[in-house]
Amino acid sequence: MTTVRITHVGGPTALVEAAGWRLLTDPTFDGPGRRYAFGWGTSSRKLTGPALMAEEVGPIDAVLLSHDHHADNLDDAGRALLWEAGTVVTTEPGALRLGGGVRGLAPWATTTLTAPGRPDLVITATPCRHGPPLSRPVVGTVVGFALRWEGQEHGVLWMSGDTVLYPGVRQVADRFDVSVALLHLGAVRFPVTGPLHYSLTARDAVELCRAVRPRTVVPVHYEGWSHFSQGRGDVERELVATGADVRPAVRWLTPGSPAEVPV
Repeated sequence: MTTVRITHVGGPTALVEAAGWRLLTDPTFDGPGRRYAFGWGTSSRKLTGPALMAEEVGPIDAVLLSHDHHADNLDDAGRALLWEAGTVVTTEPGALRLGGGVRGLAPWATTTLTAPGRPDLVITATPCRHGPPLSRPVVGTVVGFALRWEGQEHGVLWMSGDTVLYPGVRQVADRFDVSVALLHLGAVRFPVTGPLHYSLTARDAVELCRAVRPRTVVPVHYEGWSHFSQGRGDVERELVATGADVRPAVRWLTPGSPAEVPV
């Protein structure tokens, strides 16, 4: 059985060890307590710190950065770590802002990591919309990532990125068989925009799983910040309420503790 080792650091940040590659998603390593502005009258306070400090993570082959312009996905300590990684992959606008040879991908574009003694790692950017219809000019561009390498038994490893449920993200089901899905949850809301959501609600996450049908779901980015309106309990209640007709196993990781997940 082929597995990947996933260590949830906190928020959207996870260390993914697969086929000899060490990948870090959306690095956030600042301590708790600070309030960060996200623009247009929105802000959030970080409530909990990372389970591992940046220096404890070890060498990183690549950072997969869903977007660079929100501090809950890239904070000051995470930004400093970027330049220690071998490769950084993010959105096209993010690559222009960051510079330094960062690889920018539009949705469905690919890039490949190569290294002696390891299988090639093909990274495909997947669509995201980080808010309600017509919000992209305000909230900015976000992508997810699908990872493929030789030896996978059941399908790609997919990181959803910060997104709501909309037709673009549903297209993942048409393009890939998904083995493991790291889903960004939390149902982000801000007082200034009332009931509007900027990431997956529990109900929408269940519906997305019906479409994409991953074998295993690993929830991330649902705790540790004041702008999340839903947590683990909401997701578990929604799974029960829908009659458990969603196929995947849900793996809730303990931050800081590595977990082996079949892929």
